[in-house]
Amino acid sequence: MKQKIALEILRAGRNVFLTGSAGTGKTYILNQYVKYLRERGIKPAVVAPTGIAASHLGGMTIHSFFGLGIMEKISDEYLKQLFYRRFLHNRLRNLKVLIVDEVSMVSPELFLSMDRILREFKHSAKPFGGIQIILSGDFFQLPPISGSGREERFAWQTDLWENTDLKVCYLEEKFRQDDPILINILDEIRSNNVSEESMEVFRSCYKKKLTSKFRATRLYTHNIDVDRINESELNKLSGEIKIFSASRKGSRKNTEKIFQTSLLTKELKLKREAVVIFIKNNLEKGYINGTLGRVVDFTEENLPVVEIFSGQRIVVAPEDWVIEDEEGNVKASVRQIPLRLAWALTIHKSQGMTLEMAEIDLSKTFEVGQGYVALSRIKSVKGLRLMGLNETALQVDEKVLVIDKEMREQSQINSLKWQEFPENERKTMWTQFITDIGGTTNEKKIAENRRKIFAQKKKEEKLLKLSGKTINKKSENREKGGTLNVTKKLLSKGKTIEEIATIRGLSRGTIVEHLRKMKELGLKIQDNGFKPKSGILRAVKRALLEVKTEKKPDNFLENGDVRLRAIFEKLNEKVSYDDIKLALLFLED
Repeated sequence: MKQKIALEILRAGRNVFLTGSAGTGKTYILNQYVKYLRERGIKPAVVAPTGIAASHLGGMTIHSFFGLGIMEKISDEYLKQLFYRRFLHNRLRNLKVLIVDEVSMVSPELFLSMDRILREFKHSAKPFGGIQIILSGDFFQLPPISGSGREERFAWQTDLWENTDLKVCYLEEKFRQDDPILINILDEIRSNNVSEESMEVFRSCYKKKLTSKFRATRLYTHNIDVDRINESELNKLSGEIKIFSASRKGSRKNTEKIFQTSLLTKELKLKREAVVIFIKNNLEKGYINGTLGRVVDFTEENLPVVEIFSGQRIVVAPEDWVIEDEEGNVKASVRQIPLRLAWALTIHKSQGMTLEMAEIDLSKTFEVGQGYVALSRIKSVKGLRLMGLNETALQVDEKVLVIDKEMREQSQINSLKWQEFPENERKTMWTQFITDIGGTTNEKKIAENRRKIFAQKKKEEKLLKLSGKTINKKSENREKGGTLNVTKKLLSKGKTIEEIATIRGLSRGTIVEHLRKMKELGLKIQDNGFKPKSGILRAVKRALLEVKTEKKPDNFLENGDVRLRAIFEKLNEKVSYDDIKLALLFLED
């Protein structure tokens, strides 16, 4: 199917499964549709099973969006508890379009849970509560890891998939390919027919030398090989070793779950020149889960400074991984530097990443699909150093081969049927769908929304550029006296929060937290124009009073302070956490 037809079917409000091999433009189509909806006043929700996949479209993880913590399958009791969470009502009340990216990594249990939640909150027996559902992905990727022991591994194996009446749009045109040779190899693996020409390409990549100032990430099938390589490479480096131990809050059982479901390490050992990979998203600071780099220095506060491929240097501060209960309260958390040694990774852990270059060992492949996933991580065969292959490496799941053929045929039928509609009928369907979901068809309003979206995008690009400035040894971050005093000195010089964050290579939220800590210590805070507007101050004050009056135990911390989430939800999520923190500082004066 051509991209144009797929986009037209989406605009008609049909439920769609958008698929195709690498380079066919799935993400491009989704971005075009999101833009189309927003210009007409509709805000679609974009979710994905992992942070890196969600970041491609500016979305959220499925678990975060639906308040699931780390759960996949939900009970009737848990569903009832979710129904009392105000933020979910605020989020789902006006939801008309849901886009699920990388659906191949969505387990059948999680797929069914999304459906149950939407039916409950939308008071509808229709699949996904009757909203437009768009699924995007490629089932030749590895299936989600599931401990249920069920034979069903993919979302398409559920009855729900069939009942949702998905129109398959299988994209087949290739656009803007980095490497046609690699794309051809991947297509041959998908058809279970790898040619001798492709095997010759593999032979040419066998143990070849890769030239770059960065060492290629090594992808292996087994953890034991990965751990051995990373430890060996770290030991080869001279210089002092820095050890970062994860801190935990909550029961050991819950914190262990966090370690098991993430790339977190309990003890992270680093040296200068260590090859690392980011394991969390922080777009404000310029990295996502999968960004590769090397440690070039450490700050006086013992934080690693990582240089990524673009040349940007990032001071990496600790991040939090959390498990929340059914009320949205944190049950357990782990704080650690969001890095992992990356001379080597397992193929399973690499899924969803894009690597400039990789050394791949497929000699011990034990699961079909592993070779396809590993090879699809790189942008070009120029960045491939192959260490070995076995018979399983280039095989794919027989069930996926069968369903893929059926989906191609369904897509061809859908394409032909759609083109049978006269152009005026298609336009009528597009207009009717936008009207039905509460959007605008007024051209002047659409043009106005388009200008606003463009202006907002430019503003975000400017902020991202500012936050990504290089930190060097002469940075004001090197001043003595502790991190709070450095921020205080910059405040005394008239710097704004954004300017301080840029100078120090920290996030805006971190600087706001510095202000809060300074206030606790009795230090005077100089307002350099960051005091919230009077309307926000009044709203936060009113929400704070309401929370205190209600006296719900879950809305208070152990020390008696009101939880920020309680205020955030009381304000219908319309005031950011940073603005709430700032408002509380001034309300306490």
